[in-house]
Amino acid sequence: MPGQTRILLLIPRLRAGGAEQVMALVAGGLSRDKYEVHLGLLTTADAEAIALPAWVTVHALGARRARSGTIPLLRLVWRLRPAVILSGAPEISFLVLLLRQFFPAKTAVLLRQNGTVSAALAMDNVPRYTRFLYRILYRRADRIICQSSSMAADMAREIGIGAEKIVVLPNPVDLEGIRGALNEKSLWSGPGPHLLAVGRLSPEKGFALLIEALAQVRRKFPETDLVIAGDGREERELKKLCVSLGLEEAVRFPGRVDRPYVYFPGCTLFVLSSRYEGMPNALLEAAAGGLPLVATRASGGVIDLLRGSPGAWLAREISSQGLAEALLSALRTLRPGQRFKHAFFAAQAD
Repeated sequence: MPGQTRILLLIPRLRAGGAEQVMALVAGGLSRDKYEVHLGLLTTADAEAIALPAWVTVHALGARRARSGTIPLLRLVWRLRPAVILSGAPEISFLVLLLRQFFPAKTAVLLRQNGTVSAALAMDNVPRYTRFLYRILYRRADRIICQSSSMAADMAREIGIGAEKIVVLPNPVDLEGIRGALNEKSLWSGPGPHLLAVGRLSPEKGFALLIEALAQVRRKFPETDLVIAGDGREERELKKLCVSLGLEEAVRFPGRVDRPYVYFPGCTLFVLSSRYEGMPNALLEAAAGGLPLVATRASGGVIDLLRGSPGAWLAREISSQGLAEALLSALRTLRPGQRFKHAFFAAQAD
């Protein structure tokens, strides 16, 4: 269509995690009248099953990993000659910025930062040179998108990026899908309380802390059960932990769930147990659904959102004990089926 701005969105693959789902929402939410939208999947070879609007063109580049996608990505950029490239994952952002000098002139490069930099750099499995890559490469971006003011301040402090390059934009959420799911049949059984957690099964999500906290909560609320929706490398260890604590019947692992809000009907409260986060989409989705919220102090952004909000409880520390105390406080306060209109979400939605 004449006058459209061509945009290329880049992610590793679709339906892998919150960051990828956010970019899929962005792709489908951009105006078809104003933009010609292309979605590049760097490490996916088959995109036929992807459900996106017909006006979004999907390019599956089939690289084995992000760093081996150099040639396919350069070919795609030169073929499309987009006005704007938006990268949605750090591993792709590093590659895009390394290659920027080889892109067509006047190609704007935007990055979406999906985690707090200081926390990411503190992880044991992060190479020492990662901070150097952040400091050198991120300066080449035109804009860096953070999901909260705390994330933006952390980035500026940790890697010396000027505030003029950082933009704060909350994650989009699928309001239509969430509202539709609220009228569906409950997937829970038994008296409850019913707890829901969502995320990749990896150490930073703190699900081991949550399972240990559940064992403490069940001493006061013995029918409490938990669904952890997600998949990942820690699944076997988490299931073994459940067995060791006698919780194998109390905790369900349904695997990755594309629409976790199907568990909202009948859910007593949503739990964010992460050791660190940026601005988790699962938390925003739960807030949009009006669920009571219990969360760790996983980031400044999470603290800013939940502090003082009715229907939200912050653990005093990131530990199983801290989580258990917050859960017990919430469960002692809540009425069955109670829902909240979270002020912070309403402000973002406006």
